[in-house]
Amino acid sequence: MKKFVVKTLANAVALGVAVWLVSGITLTGSSTGRKALALIVVALIFGVVNWLVKPVVKLLSLPLYIVTLGLFTLVVNALMLLLTSFVSSKLKVDFHVQGFWSAVVGGLIVSIVAWAMHLILPDEDE
Repeated sequence: MKKFVVKTLANAVALGVAVWLVSGITLTGSSTGRKALALIVVALIFGVVNWLVKPVVKLLSLPLYIVTLGLFTLVVNALMLLLTSFVSSKLKVDFHVQGFWSAVVGGLIVSIVAWAMHLILPDEDE
């Protein structure tokens, strides 16, 4: 359970940094508390998308991973971010990614920040 909470918090922080740095990624809300709650909900959606959809996409695009020497990961991360934006809009969460290139940059930022957060935060189940 602790591992799940740590991963969700790391994803929330990473998504928050992407919202802060990329002009094409927006999170709207009336107050800071509502924005923080929305970020946690988006982090949960992002985690579910990565858990359910990403393995299938990676398997189907395996030849592209090989041909591009792994750079296709940027495209897959962008697609996962766009899918998260789509699901968030259907659930009436105010998180939007506008355009593919914003998603590519945002996916790169989310990957780097989430990796750094996983180094900082403990992830052992006790």
